Parts: sequence; structure tokens; C-alpha cells
Amino acid sequence: MKNYYTPEWLSAIFIIAIAFPVLLIAHAAKQNAPNSKKKAVFYSIMAFFVAYFSYIGFGGNMGLFNEVLLPPKILLLSTLPYAIFLFGVVYNLPITKVIFGKITLNELVGLHIFRIIGGTFIILVFYDALPKTFALIAGFGDVITAITSIFVVNMIKKQHPKAKLFTYIWNTFGLADIIITAVLANLLTKISIDTGSMGVDTLAKFPFSLIPAFAPPTIIFLHFLIFIKLKKKSL
Repeated sequence: MKNYYTPEWLSAIFIIAIAFPVLLIAHAAKQNAPNSKKKAVFYSIMAFFVAYFSYIGFGGNMGLFNEVLLPPKILLLSTLPYAIFLFGVVYNLPITKVIFGKITLNELVGLHIFRIIGGTFIILVFYDALPKTFALIAGFGDVITAITSIFVVNMIKKQHPKAKLFTYIWNTFGLADIIITAVLANLLTKISIDTGSMGVDTLAKFPFSLIPAFAPPTIIFLHFLIFIKLKKKSL
């Protein structure tokens, strides 16, 4: 794996920032859980992510994800198991059904404000830590999704006649963005293996390994929930 310099201050800020989406998700779940289970839901979610992020940090420091393979080891050992856990276990939990039944569409859309953290991709370009084209597509895609979520939430709250249409468009864009980012990351890994060119090795190093380990499954899961909400006849 090639070594790319990233400043310690950026790593520190990123570690602090990655707690933002976890807190948002835990808070939203707590607010929509039954009164008797609010604290249990909140602390269970927080405990899970502390354990999961610790695993990613420990694995990264031990070089668990370092070997450049296709599919990447970070994908096989974190992203895929986490995605299976979300869709196969979390989605089918009785408490999840209760929370999902109560949470509003605008709350689900509003959670995507955390994708402003995707701006990290753009910053990493300035340190030659990621291929420029990939970083700009991934970074601006996340930032645009995050910023526009504010306007979509406002439209839903005001019951704008076109709110449902714009939510569909926004949700499709946000989902396409994360899927394209994932596909590009794997494509660049393949090219890197074949030619020795720069790949996305930085995303296998802690703390930035938290991006592929956490973001794709979480974001896709949230988009999935939004599409289910949108199937209703009215907002």
C-alpha cells in the first residue's frame, strides 16, 4: 500500500465529525421510540457504533485492511457485514418497525445533513491522498445531497404541492451518488492493482477507513427507508 501524507489535525477533526451522524441517528431513533425504551434505544445504538468503530480502528492499526485486493478487504470485513446487519437484522427488529412507523419523512431526509462530512474527500485531494476525479465526484455529490436536504425538508414541512416529486428526485440523486462512489472506488482499486497508479488506499487507513465501513450501508439504508415512506399516497 502506498503511503500518502494526511495531517494529524485533519484526522482528529474527522474522528470528531464522524460522531455527528451517529448522534443524529441515535437521537432520531430515541425520539420516535416508545417512552419506556427511549434510553435503551439510544444507548444501544451508541454502544454498537462505539464497538464497530473501535473494531475498524483496531483493524486499521493492525494492518487488517492494508492489502490491496479486489474486492477491498475493508469492504469484505466491514462494509458488507454491516450492510447485511442493517438490512437483515435491524430492519426486521420489532422496535425498528415501531420507530419507522412514527418517524416522519422530513426527519429521515434531514438525517442526510451529515453527508456534509463528504467534503473530506475534497480536502484529501489537496494532500494527494485520493485521485482527483474520484474525490471531487464523491465529495461534491455528498455536499450537494447534504445541502439540498435542507430545502427538501422545508418543502415537506410546508406541504408544498411538489414536495413528493422533489423528494423522489433528491432521494434518487443521493442514492445514485453513493452507488457511483462505491463503483468508482472499486474500479480505481482494479486499475491500481493492474497499473500501480493511485487508488483509494487512503480509505483503508484509519480514521478514513470509517468512511467505507460506515457511510455506504448507512446511507443506502436511509434512502431505502425514504423510498418506503414515499410509497404512501400523501406526505
